[in-house]
Amino acid sequence: MIPIKTESAWRGTADCRACGIRDMVLFADLHEDDFNLIHAPIDDLEYAPGHALVRMGETATSLFTLRAGMVKLVRNTVDGRQRIVRVLRSGDVIGLEALMGPTYDADAIALTSVRVCRLPLQVIQRLNRETPRLHQRLLERWHRSLKEADDWLADLNFGNARQRLAGLILKMRTDQDPSLCTLFSREDMGAMLDLKLETVSRTLNAFVREGLIEPMDRIGRAYRIVDAARLTAPKD
Repeated sequence: MIPIKTESAWRGTADCRACGIRDMVLFADLHEDDFNLIHAPIDDLEYAPGHALVRMGETATSLFTLRAGMVKLVRNTVDGRQRIVRVLRSGDVIGLEALMGPTYDADAIALTSVRVCRLPLQVIQRLNRETPRLHQRLLERWHRSLKEADDWLADLNFGNARQRLAGLILKMRTDQDPSLCTLFSREDMGAMLDLKLETVSRTLNAFVREGLIEPMDRIGRAYRIVDAARLTAPKD
C-alpha cells in the first residue's frame, strides 16, 4: 500500500481546548493560561495503514498523540528481521524519547487508519518547563510506557505459540467490549510474537475450530472471544 503524503493528510490546526479525547492526552490538565504558551501550530493529521509517522534514527522534532487507530513500533534485530515491540492505541503518545535524546528509537507505522495530533518538540519543552501540570502528565506517560513495555515482554514473548497468541488476543480486546478483539495481518502478528506466519495461521485456525474465538469479518481481523478461560488454559 502506498502511504499518503503528509500534506494530503492535513486536517487543519488542532483545537486542543475542545479536543474530544482531551481527558486522555497530554494536555488534559492544562489551564487556559497554559494554552497561551503554545506559539507553534499543532497539526491534526490523518494517515493510511502502512504510513511511517517516524523512522528509527530520524532526528526527533515532534511528539504525536494518537487520537484514533493503532500504530506499531518496529525495530530491526541484529539478523535483519523486524520485531514489533509494542502496539499503541488511542490516547498513547508516539516519540516520548524525543524529550531525552536527539532521535527516535523505533519506526512508528500505522497499522490501521490513524488520526494524530503532531506536537512540535519546542512546544512540549516550553510547557514542560513552565507548567507543572504538563510535567506531571509526562511523568505519567513515561510510567505507562514502561509498564506496557514490561507487560508486552512478559505476556507475549514467553511460552509456546498457543500461549503467545492467546496473550495477544486478550491484550487487543477493545475497551468498549472485552469480548471483542482487533488483530492484524498474520505477518504483523508473527513479528510481534517471534513466530512464523504459518504458525500464526495454524494456531488461529485451531482456536476457531475449538470454539475459543469466532471470526467477525471475512479478512480475519475482528474476533469475538467465546471462552477466555479455555483460551489461556494449557493444551493437553
